[in-house]
Amino acid sequence: METHRHYIGGAWRDGAASLPVINPSDGQEMARIARGGPAEIDAAVAAGHAALAGAWGRLDATARGRLLLRLADLIRRDAERLAGLESEDVGKPIGQARADTAACARYFEYYGTAADKVHGETIPYQDGYTVMTVWEPHGVTGHIVPWNYPLQIIGRSVAAALAMGNAVVLKPAEDTSLSALALAALAEEAGFPPGAVNLVTGLGEEAGAALSAHPGIGHVSFTGSTEVGALVQAAAARNAVPVTLELGGKSPQIVFADADLDTAAATIVRGIAQNAGQTCSAGSRVLIEDSLYPRFTEDLARRFRALRVGAADQDLDVGPVVNATQQARITRYLDLARRDGLPILAEGQIGTNVPTGGFYVRPTLIGDVPPEHVLAQEEIFGPVLVAIRVRDEAEAIRIANATPYGLVAGIWTADIGRALRIARKVASGQVFINNYGAGGGIELPFGGTKRSGHGREKGFAALYGFASLKTIAIRHG
Repeated sequence: METHRHYIGGAWRDGAASLPVINPSDGQEMARIARGGPAEIDAAVAAGHAALAGAWGRLDATARGRLLLRLADLIRRDAERLAGLESEDVGKPIGQARADTAACARYFEYYGTAADKVHGETIPYQDGYTVMTVWEPHGVTGHIVPWNYPLQIIGRSVAAALAMGNAVVLKPAEDTSLSALALAALAEEAGFPPGAVNLVTGLGEEAGAALSAHPGIGHVSFTGSTEVGALVQAAAARNAVPVTLELGGKSPQIVFADADLDTAAATIVRGIAQNAGQTCSAGSRVLIEDSLYPRFTEDLARRFRALRVGAADQDLDVGPVVNATQQARITRYLDLARRDGLPILAEGQIGTNVPTGGFYVRPTLIGDVPPEHVLAQEEIFGPVLVAIRVRDEAEAIRIANATPYGLVAGIWTADIGRALRIARKVASGQVFINNYGAGGGIELPFGGTKRSGHGREKGFAALYGFASLKTIAIRHG
């Protein structure tokens, strides 16, 4: 069985210990990864600084962009292999993994073409002065990537950091490191100088904690749970290091009776079923206008009952969740719903010929959930949708904002005035009107408010997060 190594300073390095890689579809060990810690993080950060002082730091923005474009081409060349790794490792259906691979390539393409288009400005000032601003990289940036969308999240954070001239140290989740390791090999093939891209695998409490607290890091990008995000931010704060946090969500889908109900229902079900609901931006609450509630929940229930769950390679609607811990977590929430007498309106079905030992959960629609109930307040991170009645626009806004989170919101109505009023009042980093997700929206700034985090990824906004603004004032008489 293969044991994967760290990638540090342009070389593949063995680890002193290793960790198992478990296939979520059958619960069996399929590979091993090196178990890194502070020593490996030290070496990776040192390699990053050496790259900045050497070949990587000497490249101009156009040359950096060309390397990113070359990597995008290699990702597309190897798309089927990368999608297979992502599907097997995460447990998502192969069709969804193919879409993630295409998005990853697009991130490197987008930021490759943007690398030489980040401009400073001149500032009118006193007579005898010329004042200008320039954007400079933070230095070595740390990237702690979760297990649910490794390829996509590496693309959106690492590509932006590299475009701005940073060297990167990547710590993928211990559950899902295989596609990240494959990307590191492609970065080497693309011609990135040694130390520009470094990857250390291992546990979050070991390698991840060491990376967050490392004094040689100039910026930390973290995507994951709110609880771990707080620990990452506290560790980075000891070195006064800026942090981009993309954390949890309890995103509302608000549906009014005048909406395109067929499109709304299909989109809402697809959004919570995707990746088995293991998505920070999943629309996990549906707030339905009271007069519409019986008819719309009946339609949602019909669609939930049609969902089929199976192994990743069966390419059904829903794959397994990532591990046994996640399966048990979701099951506890479902047991709580039953204990509290909340109506289970519909469940999906486990498909045929599903391997034993996999981490499967039935997609579940729960009705008449009180807005203050734990199922309407906490992030379940599974294929569970809770339905809530709302009387009017004002109550929809109040309930939409009545959680600790604020990542994404969806609004479904033919009344564009009402939609825009709600969009302005809902506490959310992204709002989608009569759609949800805008097809991935690589160009669209993404991030949260409240306990969903701060800072922005995607789009041009991400580039400025990976750089510092310097002001230069020249006195010339």
